[in-house]
Amino acid sequence: MEEKKREEIKRGLEEWQKTRCQWKDRDCRFETVSGMEVKDLYTPLDLEGFDYMRDLGFPGQYPYTRGVYCNMYRGKLWTMRQFAGYGTARESNKRYKYLLEKGQTGLSVAFDMPTIMGYDSDHPRSRGEVGRCGVAVDSLQDMEILFDGIPLDKISTSFTINGPAAIIWCMYIAVGEKQGVRPEQLTGTIQNDILKEYIAQKSWIFPPEPSLRIITDIFKYAKEHVPKWNTISISGYHIREAGATAVQELAFTLADGFAYVEAGIKAGLDVDEFAPRLSFFFNAHIDFFEEIAKYRAARRIWARRMREKYGAKDPRSWMLRFHTQTAGCSLTAQQPENNIVRTAYEALAAVLGGTQSLHTNSMDEVLALPTEKAVQIALRTQQILAYETGVANVIDPLAGSYYVEYLTNKMEEEAEKYLEEIERRGGVLACIEQNYFQQEIADAAYRYQKALDTKQRILVGVNEFVNPDEKIEIEILEIDPRVEQEQIERLQKLRRERDNIRVRETLDALRRACEGTDNLIPYIMDCVKAYATEGEIIQTMKEVFGEYKEKPTF
Repeated sequence: MEEKKREEIKRGLEEWQKTRCQWKDRDCRFETVSGMEVKDLYTPLDLEGFDYMRDLGFPGQYPYTRGVYCNMYRGKLWTMRQFAGYGTARESNKRYKYLLEKGQTGLSVAFDMPTIMGYDSDHPRSRGEVGRCGVAVDSLQDMEILFDGIPLDKISTSFTINGPAAIIWCMYIAVGEKQGVRPEQLTGTIQNDILKEYIAQKSWIFPPEPSLRIITDIFKYAKEHVPKWNTISISGYHIREAGATAVQELAFTLADGFAYVEAGIKAGLDVDEFAPRLSFFFNAHIDFFEEIAKYRAARRIWARRMREKYGAKDPRSWMLRFHTQTAGCSLTAQQPENNIVRTAYEALAAVLGGTQSLHTNSMDEVLALPTEKAVQIALRTQQILAYETGVANVIDPLAGSYYVEYLTNKMEEEAEKYLEEIERRGGVLACIEQNYFQQEIADAAYRYQKALDTKQRILVGVNEFVNPDEKIEIEILEIDPRVEQEQIERLQKLRRERDNIRVRETLDALRRACEGTDNLIPYIMDCVKAYATEGEIIQTMKEVFGEYKEKPTF
């Protein structure tokens, strides 16, 4: 910046400083929801040294600060992908068709806890949880029902599942084949992000090393057979929901992503053979500008490291593509209608931040699984944003804002400090073993809760603007307790009627493959097509790989 211009801005600031306090009546420290201090005013002086062409550039061009595609939403709107699933496969199939009829443009499957943890519905540990927080899927039969009447060559599907991701993926591929859809036609995503399970969500099955083997086997198999599939969705969402700050979410998620890149290279793959199909999943929390800056910084860090550290030459490997879900942890059971407003602002931040797909939470999700009415309002929130507000008409409309650019730079700077610390400690697996991530998140969650308890931070309807005599009067979705018994009966009928000799043969072959070095996906596929259950496949793999046990944090 020219010295004359710098002095002119400084003089203007001095004049402003003389008058600004005359109308200030808020006596508090101003900071983002993550605790990052916010100044009164931002000027070009806060961006000195910022190279606009190097760090900002243009949409669709390295380092993608302004978006991964040159046209962004002027060319194609984000995918409206509402997360859904409950009860039996037949009930969830009805909900998917309802959402598609209402204008949803992609499916996202929520599984119940037994499925997520690799247990069949009749396992003792599944009791009371079957179909409760998602759909129960025990075998290929359930997957066939789940997608009955939904053409898989015309819809993309996302699966939020990690430990058993390979099994669920094979089931989906098999359903596609039964519909006459070739694997190379399928589009969608499996979350498949086991590292964040050890860090935050805690839904693991196997130890890290065999888990990474399965993931790199998926990379290899997809490259040859399912090339349009996003083989992993590296998830910051659950890290944020566990209490992390925006910077922690950004840094820990990217660290996991780089760990997967290193695992793929170690497994013998060229980085450009699998990196273009890596995707990300971020949280959209309530601090509007902080979230926008987070997404912009994420793209920049990913692009630079992929090109400069990992030697990726394909520009698609540099592009950080991501799905966003509005923050479940920002919603309140008190005054639940307020959640519609929170979700709308969070969705707007995701869109202005350049997301590729979006789930908007329903107002009743703190209380129960969403009702059809609540789901429709959540979807309509996206549609109003897309078609009425005009925010999709301009690419990255906030670029050049002194505050947004400063915050983006600050996010990048603070995230890089975390990435350096993770490397210093020996990498992601070593940090998991040391409980480093877990302790950092726990400390951040404590600070946030303390700010609420002392009213340093206001949560409307909870610690301020409270309705003491409030009664919740919205409809609540209740899962019929008969769902569990119906699912168990169908599962046991399947076991009686299938070719059990073939099931045993495929499971034995899978066990031998686990003991060796072959790619496991073809063996899992054979088990699935023989109608072996998820629990049987997982148990076979556990016999070789064992189970993960977390060390105590304290």
